[in-house]
Amino acid sequence: MQGSHISWLLAALVPFTLGQTIEVDGKTVPANEKNVAPAWSEPPAASSRYSFVDDTPRLTDAVLTNLTDLNLSDIDLFYFADTKGSKKRSASVNSKCKVFPGDKLYPNKLIWKVLDLLSGGALISTVPLGSACYKGEHYNEERCSYLKSNWHNSTTHIDDPTSVMSPLFEGATCEPENAASGSKCTIGGFPLYSIKATCVAHIQLAVNFARNLNLRLVVHNTGHDFLGKSTGAGALSIWTHHLKDIKFTKNYRGASSYTGPAFKIGAGIQVKDLYLAADQEGYTAVGGECRDVGVAGGYLPGGGHSPISPIAGLAADQLLSVDIVTPDGRFVTADEKQNTGLFWAVRGGGAATWGVVVSMTVRVYPKMKFSGMTWSVNTKDAGISQEALFKALDVYWRRFPEYSDKNSYGYSFMFPAGNGSFLWTMNPWMIPNISVGEFKKIVQPLLDEWKDLGVDPKPTFFEHDRFYPAWKTHFPAENVGNYNGRSGSRLIPRKNWNDPKLLNNTIDVLKGILADEGILIIYNINAKQQNTPPNSANPAWRDANMFVITALNWNYTDSEEEIAKVNNELTHGVMERLKAVTPGGGGYGNEGDVMDPDFGQSYFGSNYAKLYQLKQKIDPYGVFYAPTAVGSEDWFVTDHPAYVIKQTGRLCRK
Repeated sequence: MQGSHISWLLAALVPFTLGQTIEVDGKTVPANEKNVAPAWSEPPAASSRYSFVDDTPRLTDAVLTNLTDLNLSDIDLFYFADTKGSKKRSASVNSKCKVFPGDKLYPNKLIWKVLDLLSGGALISTVPLGSACYKGEHYNEERCSYLKSNWHNSTTHIDDPTSVMSPLFEGATCEPENAASGSKCTIGGFPLYSIKATCVAHIQLAVNFARNLNLRLVVHNTGHDFLGKSTGAGALSIWTHHLKDIKFTKNYRGASSYTGPAFKIGAGIQVKDLYLAADQEGYTAVGGECRDVGVAGGYLPGGGHSPISPIAGLAADQLLSVDIVTPDGRFVTADEKQNTGLFWAVRGGGAATWGVVVSMTVRVYPKMKFSGMTWSVNTKDAGISQEALFKALDVYWRRFPEYSDKNSYGYSFMFPAGNGSFLWTMNPWMIPNISVGEFKKIVQPLLDEWKDLGVDPKPTFFEHDRFYPAWKTHFPAENVGNYNGRSGSRLIPRKNWNDPKLLNNTIDVLKGILADEGILIIYNINAKQQNTPPNSANPAWRDANMFVITALNWNYTDSEEEIAKVNNELTHGVMERLKAVTPGGGGYGNEGDVMDPDFGQSYFGSNYAKLYQLKQKIDPYGVFYAPTAVGSEDWFVTDHPAYVIKQTGRLCRK
């Protein structure tokens, strides 16, 4: 029986090695750009100028039937999951792993060419961004100089189809700074090919191709990803960054119970795009701090905290409707009345799990005033001892419920600067709908108490008549591109402030992280759900007063043993101590510990069981995988250190 199975597989390989053909006027001719048109049809409402991305061409059964009738080689690789005769060609003897470069059943260039033809030339062969610094065909001295100067700026990476801002998970195999050491630039954990998606059909073709060939598939927008979700060795990547449509509706009326102002946005819209568009219309949108985050990518599906969260909740709470290509290749709309399970899952149940978002519609809020303050001090230069700083932080943290009740948003950062000193920033602390005078009255008791402790960060106060200038002025650019550290996160519930012993223990854990030269990013934030339908966002957000991100670093010159020790301390030391003071609590999956052994509870809470069931129903094929995503416990990536999941190996079922 096994011998006949292998014979079938070998027979299936024949068209993989011969030229691709199509019938034209009754003759079989080589398939090329001249005789193979892109595989899509115009949707019913389309015009010569598309009004939005979901009005763009789509892959349909009729198109596939026509290409089948023309005997285009390997057209069955693009069938929908429910197309009659659809099957995985790569059901190999050892089928538990996705096919990988070097495997006999991994598609060769002729097969990739068919995808390129049918997508109208949208296929991109990966060239790592840092290759400009390595001797070879891609070397470019001027480009290399620019990359070295700007590698840690997020804008350097967002327009590249595969570059990621956290190269640790890709394997850091083509970093500009390493070229001088004589190392080689390799593909590493980058996808081998990408589809530049500019229409619905591009995404459908890629999803069907990957599913039918058992290829690993990843989704990449801006590369703003802290857990390695948007990269993977040997994969095909869907690059959604160019789906840039945005449209305002003053009186939205759809399937949602909500009526009012809303924006429909393409999957490539970034926070800065949405904020600006909302401001120009006189409204306030919910988005992240970092300007380069893709709203519809990992941000909103992962929950999405925001400076607006104290009055609007999470980004996931704003979703009114989503247009998405599901794992079977179909293009569907999910909202309160159709595909309701999918709609619930997309609103907080994580990205790279349920399909590829094409566009979504989100609610927005009236223009509002913001007042607040910022500071940035080196505690040593400011004459602030570690003891005084810890006392000041203790006083501040104990007041969080008071500030949360006033819709406060505080974003503070403590980075060890050596010899017991810290870089201490607040970027910013602000409250909506109050004047700067009112803000000062709220914070003055704290500042007075700090002065009694000998702590004066010399804050700068501000007031803006609307959100956009407050965000643009006071939120710093994000530093990216490092691969000598890893982070985790935890939400601290309000109940900790109601139990003096538990609160003392919580504060002691936070001080201990700083004393051990760990990094702390502390948010005073509450994201209560407003008048929106229930969704799958982590319930731990709803009663949190504090959101903690912590990170540990190592030196690039450290030994593998030393690096492993730091990583293990983060997961099994620091994060376990934070969990001990937040029993049954959670963290934020988009900024969590990728090695969390209980990620389901940590990042999805009581929603996880339902999400897992939906994952099996929506994606029984295993098309979408990402570390710590729903269902990822059923998979593993080979060939990575025990202390961190790198995306440089094969993806296999357990």
